Amino acid sequence: MFSKGIKHMLLAGVFFSIMNVCVKYLQNIPAIEIVFFRSLITLVISAVMIKRMNLSFFGNNKKILFLRGFFGVLALYLYFSSLQNMPLASAVTIQQMSPIFTSILAIFILKESLALPQWAFYLISFVGVALIKGFNPDLSFLYFFLALASAVFSALAYNMVRKLKDSDHPLVVVFYFPLVAMPLAGIFSFMYWVQPSWQEYLLLLGVGVSTQIAQVNLTKALQLEEMAKVSIVQYQTIIYAIIFGLILFDEQYSYLTIIGIILVIGGMLANIWYSKYKKPAI
Repeated sequence: MFSKGIKHMLLAGVFFSIMNVCVKYLQNIPAIEIVFFRSLITLVISAVMIKRMNLSFFGNNKKILFLRGFFGVLALYLYFSSLQNMPLASAVTIQQMSPIFTSILAIFILKESLALPQWAFYLISFVGVALIKGFNPDLSFLYFFLALASAVFSALAYNMVRKLKDSDHPLVVVFYFPLVAMPLAGIFSFMYWVQPSWQEYLLLLGVGVSTQIAQVNLTKALQLEEMAKVSIVQYQTIIYAIIFGLILFDEQYSYLTIIGIILVIGGMLANIWYSKYKKPAI
């Protein structure tokens, strides 16, 4: 029913959603410290997996691998910051605009194309994001902007992943994130360190393990399919975020916010349909 790329992306969405919940529970830990622990766990797991497969730790296209890690660090820090300070579904919905930015940036970075109807579908999603922010006075513009910036940096990272599809193994691509993140996050974590409790250590472990599984599947998906066809499938995490927000965090969403989320998902679903059944005209 689904291609291998779509299946990997669906699995990635499940584990990214688990990560979101863990981060949301870590209200007392600075976002950069969560990035540090996430990077530490990912570094260890990735190193073990790379060693077992007898792969080169430092890969082939080192420049693009570094850029993938650098953009990923910025995206993750901004996302965790917004996730801790916004309603779960709103933060996830805005950050999940990254597939749209991914496809748009792929025009310039990867020379891929978008048809006119796809631009219309993306406009629908942007209107949805405007509804989420515009009619929610409790939603901080600062964290709204951080979530949007996170989506842009994620899109840049995803495009780097796509550029690496013919040169480096997915595990090596994943490994470069903690390789770049550890020194950067470590310095700032030391400056703003908060000692976690044992429960918070378990949540931090959950962040690292779930993200590792999600990142490996995400990388495989992006290397198997065109950007516009596979990256857009991340919309599923919005559905999970609404459910978890209502059940676990007692979050309430206005009708206009829900309409905004529906528009974002609708635009993404329309693009999936178009990408699958139509050939781009330009």
